[in-house]
Amino acid sequence: MAEPSSIPIQDENNCPIKVVHDRKRRQFQVRLNDSHERAVLLYEYVGKKTIDLQHTEVPDAYRGRGIAKLMAKAALDFVVEEDLRAHLTCWYLQKYVKENPLPHYVERIQMRAPTDFHLR
Repeated sequence: MAEPSSIPIQDENNCPIKVVHDRKRRQFQVRLNDSHERAVLLYEYVGKKTIDLQHTEVPDAYRGRGIAKLMAKAALDFVVEEDLRAHLTCWYLQKYVKENPLPHYVERIQMRAPTDFHLR
């Protein structure tokens, strides 16, 4: 499926925040205040069934509002739904999984080296 798909989510103020998964660009994104500014979570395929969740970026003015958390959830839900494995290069994704060690997320995370992210 090459077309973007939308995942409706509510923010703290019960306003809809839409995380859009653009498979062609390999990113999850949130459009901010009907502007051209966007928050993004980037990934790449590093194998047929493995993705590397590489980078999350939220513009300074929008940080601390839970936007990265929503994108992290959408990305990990995608990993589960598509039966993929995931590397977590992005420090924020590592933090998210550590704070939300749901079994269906944790079992899909591949460690690459002993110095990589560890759940404790």
